[in-house]
Amino acid sequence: MAYYSFSVSLKGNSDTIFVGSSESWRGNEEEREGDGCCGGVEHLELWGDAMKWGSDFKLNSSEECCRACKEMCEGDNGPCLCDSWVFCGNKQDCGSRFGECWLKKQKDALDPDWRDSGDKVIWTSGLVFGKGEGIIKLKTEHGIVNVKLFPDCAPHSVYFILELLSLQHCAGCQFYRAESRGNSWDLQGNHIEHAPYGPPYALIQGTVDAYGTVFKDIPQEACPTIRRGSIAWVGSGPDFFISLANHHEWKKAYTVFGQVLPEDMEIVEKISQLPTIPDVWSNVKVAVLERPVPLRFIRMRKSP
Repeated sequence: MAYYSFSVSLKGNSDTIFVGSSESWRGNEEEREGDGCCGGVEHLELWGDAMKWGSDFKLNSSEECCRACKEMCEGDNGPCLCDSWVFCGNKQDCGSRFGECWLKKQKDALDPDWRDSGDKVIWTSGLVFGKGEGIIKLKTEHGIVNVKLFPDCAPHSVYFILELLSLQHCAGCQFYRAESRGNSWDLQGNHIEHAPYGPPYALIQGTVDAYGTVFKDIPQEACPTIRRGSIAWVGSGPDFFISLANHHEWKKAYTVFGQVLPEDMEIVEKISQLPTIPDVWSNVKVAVLERPVPLRFIRMRKSP
């Protein structure tokens, strides 16, 4: 296995510059990705119709509770019987309710019923999206990109994105950086042998720092290898990027909260080819869009 020095600059909000220093990767090492995630948010209680009552169903951890919900999603046909779970895991605070695992079904999983939140709430809650569920749209003037969200791997991130769906407008939300695959990555996003790792860095970068809203930093969550179509935060947000390539050389440095559906990557490619102006961030050459591309996360239309 060979390693090489590498760095890529990602510019965040408030003119802060995040520099992700990493190493390129080459070899046959098998990587564990985020597919096995099963997490939720502490001090949050989700409401919803109970599919399994916690008073009769107790487990040892929130992860076990999450996996019990996932087991009700197995199979390729139909929606999940369970799309949310609530667990009480603090012995002192929960008392006789310690270990209760409530498996629930939301009326609308993209608009979950928030019962309560805050330090005094004893529950940990999470969402589970089955196959074909948890897909939202990223709207741009160049087309609409369908995005599959990962609430089990990045619950805080996904809850924030779901909040954005309720906004009528997202003024200030835009892509401002665009870099193609160049001659370094092929159409499938695989690195071409002996080619440099950029520039260009095969990504488009933007922000969801909407005017008139107060953004709260998102904690680091699951950081699998960045792959073609991965959507990940720059630092703690609100800046993010969509990757056009498989970036093994970036290691596992960024929280990935979603994935662009393969059939929509052509729109991402189109944005990466727009006219840009060269710039330098922390001694790294980047390409900034001549005209930023407004963006907005919106819901998919419900089936009649």
